[in-house]
Amino acid sequence: MRKKRVLLFSEGFGTGHTGAAYALAEGIRLLNPDVQCRVFELGKFLNPTVAPWILSAYRKTVSSQPKLVGMMYKTQYHKSLNRLTKLALHRIFYTHASQVIEQLRPDLIICTHPIPAAVISRLKHQGLDVPFYTLITDYDAHGSWVNAEANRYLVSTSRVKSILTGRGVPSELVTVTGIPVHPKFWESQGKTKLRKELGLADIPTALIMGGGWGLMFGKDIMNSLTARINEIQLIFCMGSNDKAIAKMKANPLLNHPNVRILGYSSEINKLMDASDLLITKPGGMTCTEGQAKGIPMLFYNAIPGQEEKNSQYFVELGLAEMLNPGVVDKWFSMLLSEYAGFGGPQKRKASPDLQQPQHCAATILKMLGKPAAEAVFSEAWSAPPPKVRSEEAVYVTP
Repeated sequence: MRKKRVLLFSEGFGTGHTGAAYALAEGIRLLNPDVQCRVFELGKFLNPTVAPWILSAYRKTVSSQPKLVGMMYKTQYHKSLNRLTKLALHRIFYTHASQVIEQLRPDLIICTHPIPAAVISRLKHQGLDVPFYTLITDYDAHGSWVNAEANRYLVSTSRVKSILTGRGVPSELVTVTGIPVHPKFWESQGKTKLRKELGLADIPTALIMGGGWGLMFGKDIMNSLTARINEIQLIFCMGSNDKAIAKMKANPLLNHPNVRILGYSSEINKLMDASDLLITKPGGMTCTEGQAKGIPMLFYNAIPGQEEKNSQYFVELGLAEMLNPGVVDKWFSMLLSEYAGFGGPQKRKASPDLQQPQHCAATILKMLGKPAAEAVFSEAWSAPPPKVRSEEAVYVTP
């Protein structure tokens, strides 16, 4: 019998959209290896010359003019992409999208970014006969996510569901699944063991993540972070920002045994488990991973728009605070005076949705009519990780 096939389309605007696609694919594979998943950053795959240039321009705009990004988000907040925009996107970037779908013959298409979702909705309008789901990867729902042709929306919270139904999306087409995280985030490992494995000191530890592009903050926060450098370990994870990494490594203030400066890491799950506090930008994926790990979070430099909404959600839930020097001092004092209370994952606080991290993958399998196996997570992740990106499981384009 032919295996079920799920095709996931994303775009590289930030790391969260594609990260969610990978996470969902890996979760599905773990729960049911008989379902094949393939992940594409569709524009990059179909137009590898122009797409990187556009992504670079977007990155520079976010870094240098965040207020402009926020203004555009707010002015277009209630608007779906119109027919002419979808047509232009299709002709410029996605002319061969239908050929990719025809060749791979998926049983289900899931889009984790509004642009490929708009393209698939256009193909659906033209007669594409494949179920099409939209997975919203933040704790808000911009109007660009909404397409009449979508068969279902998978959303983070009941609040996001309310936003969609308020825009006319039928309630029965919106399922609250939570944002998917990689199975490595489905359970936590012991701090002491991981710190030894990672070569870290077994002392109070703060993990500072600069975002997928390595964005960072100013001197006042840095001074607060390093004020207790002899007592609190700092792990800086700076993504792909090589210039910032070189600058930080040349800073005498950070030349200390209790400071680690890292670039891109594939072991964020272990770093979170080894840490007592997470300081990060409030991207949808990172927030969800932090929540799954049960680590308290401090947010900085939220991009106006979806990141502001993400931070608002987690702060209101009591799982995070906004970063400033006083907040850093408060949390570092708690780490030192109440360290015994930070020995394991913090208890999840009351949420109106109470989603488990594997819920999204299990929901997709249920909709496909496939059972979700019971995974023994402690055994699965204490051993060397399985080959999760084989042709049989997940195919990722260059």
